[in-house]
Amino acid sequence: MHIRVECNAGVVRRWHLTLVRRLKSMPGKSVTVALVEGLPDLPAGLEALFQLEAAIHGLAGHGQAERVPAADLLALSDAGEAPADLVLDLCGSKVPTTVARWQLTYDGFAGEEGLIAAILSGATPTAGLVYGQNVIAEARLGTEYGGIALASFDEMLARSVTLITAAVAGGCQTRLPALRQEEAGAPPAIPSISRLGKAAAKKVARRIVQQIYRLCYNSPHWRVGWRKLNGPDLFDLGAHPKTGWTDLPDDGRRFYADPFPFVHQGKLTLFVEDFIHKLGKGIISAVDFVDGRPAGKPVPVLEHNCHLSYPFIFEEEGQIWMVPETSGNGTIELFRATAYPGGWVKEADLVTGLTCSDATLVRHGNLWWMFATVRDGGGAFSDALHLWSAPDFRGPWTTHAANPVLIDIATARPAGRMVVRDGRLLRPVQDCRRGYGAALAIARVTKLDHEGFAQVVEAMIGPGPEWPGRRLHSLNSAGGFEFIDGSATAPKWKGLFP
Repeated sequence: MHIRVECNAGVVRRWHLTLVRRLKSMPGKSVTVALVEGLPDLPAGLEALFQLEAAIHGLAGHGQAERVPAADLLALSDAGEAPADLVLDLCGSKVPTTVARWQLTYDGFAGEEGLIAAILSGATPTAGLVYGQNVIAEARLGTEYGGIALASFDEMLARSVTLITAAVAGGCQTRLPALRQEEAGAPPAIPSISRLGKAAAKKVARRIVQQIYRLCYNSPHWRVGWRKLNGPDLFDLGAHPKTGWTDLPDDGRRFYADPFPFVHQGKLTLFVEDFIHKLGKGIISAVDFVDGRPAGKPVPVLEHNCHLSYPFIFEEEGQIWMVPETSGNGTIELFRATAYPGGWVKEADLVTGLTCSDATLVRHGNLWWMFATVRDGGGAFSDALHLWSAPDFRGPWTTHAANPVLIDIATARPAGRMVVRDGRLLRPVQDCRRGYGAALAIARVTKLDHEGFAQVVEAMIGPGPEWPGRRLHSLNSAGGFEFIDGSATAPKWKGLFP
């Protein structure tokens, strides 16, 4: 297949180079580049905003958003004048063709203008590859840096590369799970392109305020909530219960997050990420529940050479296993308990060479399946869902042929154990449209096999009066108790003085 990539001659960026290189690396693909003249540049003041953000936030370079000489892109173009089998229109050139033309859009706008408008308004843009009236593939793009336009722009351009290459390879979903905009995590309306200048000016002022705020507070400061189940849980309710949550107390110098309860020999133990602000690194700690409440403070049970979180724990073959997040090592690792709840020893690397978040295992049919979001090419950590399958939980794990099976900042990232209710396979997921871990969604898996994956969103749950704060991040239950977490803020001076 020969592909022609059309770009705005006045705005050539590093992500264009990345895209062309990836396309050329695919078997049977050749690529030529066409630079389209006469298209408008982006709004005045945008580069000034990017430069100011880079200075305030210490951003080194512009990554995928960095402008590069057009000659660098043209140098990647394959020689020859072979007719194109597919045109990738990245700029809205509208050049007539007799072959398939896939146009890249952001919330219906061709080119980067729609993406910039969404970012500056704080919205969650939907990227699409459109062929006439048909949607080839689409994705809800995410960022780990809400409120920082340059970093968000960079991550979303990187994920655009993922979307395009997956679609060319025959993967990626044509339609995303439907969401009702009035529910948790819904983005605000997007301003018109003509208002970008005013919106950018307001964002610049907010950067300075946010920077001062971050100097004074540990944000986010996560906290764990628990309640005894005397009726339906969140999977059945699809909303907060009428009874409130009790917080797992911390000393202000650390936070607890990612609660995973586990019952062994009749005793309930809660495993959590234990993050000490001063060290900037997480470990796994645990606390027993006795007489319906924590018996003291969580104590460390597993430390590693990298940050640990999301202690996914399960029992199999008479032994207890854990798959904590070890994304800092570029791995998904399996540990076995030798002196439960401690004494963990590493058994195997299940996946290597990828930055994976919140690996979640489930047995479905005759196979084990593993879900995780993967950071690809500098994109966000939370919007690209990958799957693996294996005959045994220790592996070998086989990558799903359609990875990423879903690109959706609202429903991709796991948020706890999957459960089966009335024959339905349900997975809690993170809705990160308002930022990382801002809300929860309950998704019903409707397809999970070697051919593909699909899910339907059944409920969306955000923080509220019953769970005050700014985020609702994960959901797990065991032993008649249910656990969630979310975040508030903690002054950095808290705990410094006796």
